[in-house]
Amino acid sequence: MTSPKTGPATPGLHLLYIPSVCALIAFLGYFSQYLFNTDPDLAPGPLTRRETLTFNGLIVCVWLTYYRACTVDPGRYRFPREQRHDEIENKQPSHPLRPTRFCKKCAAPKPLRAHHCRHCGRCIPKMDHHCPWTGTCVSLQTFPHFLRFLIYANVALWYLGSLLWRRAAAVWADRRLPAYLGPSPRSLAGLTILALADAVTALALGLLLFTIVKGWVFNSTMIEDWEAERHEAVVARMGRSLAGEDEDERDYSSSSFFWGDADNDAAVRQALARIEFPYDLGFFANMAQAMGTRNVLRWFLPVFGGGPVINNETPGKGVGWEWEENGFNDLPGLWPPPDPEKIRQERRGAWPGAARQQQQQQQGGPWDGYQTQEEVKAAFARRQEEDLKRRQRTRALQAQQRSGIIAELEELEDDGERSDGYQVVGEPLWTNSEGDRLWDYGVDEEVEEEIIPAQADDEDVPLAELIRRRKVHTREDDG
Repeated sequence: MTSPKTGPATPGLHLLYIPSVCALIAFLGYFSQYLFNTDPDLAPGPLTRRETLTFNGLIVCVWLTYYRACTVDPGRYRFPREQRHDEIENKQPSHPLRPTRFCKKCAAPKPLRAHHCRHCGRCIPKMDHHCPWTGTCVSLQTFPHFLRFLIYANVALWYLGSLLWRRAAAVWADRRLPAYLGPSPRSLAGLTILALADAVTALALGLLLFTIVKGWVFNSTMIEDWEAERHEAVVARMGRSLAGEDEDERDYSSSSFFWGDADNDAAVRQALARIEFPYDLGFFANMAQAMGTRNVLRWFLPVFGGGPVINNETPGKGVGWEWEENGFNDLPGLWPPPDPEKIRQERRGAWPGAARQQQQQQQGGPWDGYQTQEEVKAAFARRQEEDLKRRQRTRALQAQQRSGIIAELEELEDDGERSDGYQVVGEPLWTNSEGDRLWDYGVDEEVEEEIIPAQADDEDVPLAELIRRRKVHTREDDG
């Protein structure tokens, strides 16, 4: 399967991406000059000295920034061995809304804003996404070089577009002249191919530049934008749930109530609703942090611009380990916010599918976290059919024991696709409005703690929960 952000799942195909980019740069940068300078009938004629110096200067900047974007290491966390073992033995949540982040693949703690990349095979500091075109992750250390590459590439494409536009306009103006007085068919074909390639590339890189600059300004990554949208969906779902609950009037404005009574589900839900994205420090501070310097001139230097480097001399402190927050939340380190449904399920023994997955892994079963989308869909269809048969058998055995209220309540359960944006595909994974999941950004979802748990099966839902849901639907109908 191919992801538009991280490329194909087949490792061998990734080897073709960087040579393809190099071939495209050479084609647009050098074939265009060959075409402009060799056909005297292609008005307005060969490039001037100023145009040649400007265009080739931009091409050199593109080559330099692309080389840096491909070769700079995205970052690596190094833990002292004694600290690693201490964390493994004592990885208990320090707070119910601020769980300990731990990577099962790296067998080490996972710092804030870090994610485990399935391509790089390690936790990446401030991971934005894995880019197949550079063969590495856009992260804390590579973001400045990737941004410079996009800026110079877009400027070079726009400049080439202006050169192509002048020649295309001249061809159109002379369209009524005899064919032998104009450029040759070969030149016209080359001009057309160059124009199409330049337009498509400029559109794609322009959209990517807009996304990257947006994250630069707001100090957020693509993954954190995904997490923010998921959090909004969770808060909306909690709002619909709280609207139908009969709760005593409490002072939810008290910070001590929020964080001092974590076992109270209503308090946890209200606390989660107040969590805001904590890393937006302001326009200039955000950009200076991402570029690793407050010197604006160094931000755009193709050679000596530099960037932030993770500090492994003092693990747990410094660049890449600690992140300044804006103080909007009552406690630091609350991002990404957990799902209260996950907290409830973990207190009850985790989501039902987790036990089946663990059992399959222990028995050497077919579970594979790197299945293709087609394999995931086929496996889901098989499980759906098995669940349907199991439910039919269970309902047939319990048909004579059910009362009217139980039968009515069970009709409210959703046997198909959920309407709140949550869906189960292989694992209980959430997708945003564009259909993206963490897998699409290169994240190894198997070790992510932010996975949304599935709802329990009909047979696992307590009677009190069914009655509560019945009250919600009754009030909505009356409204």
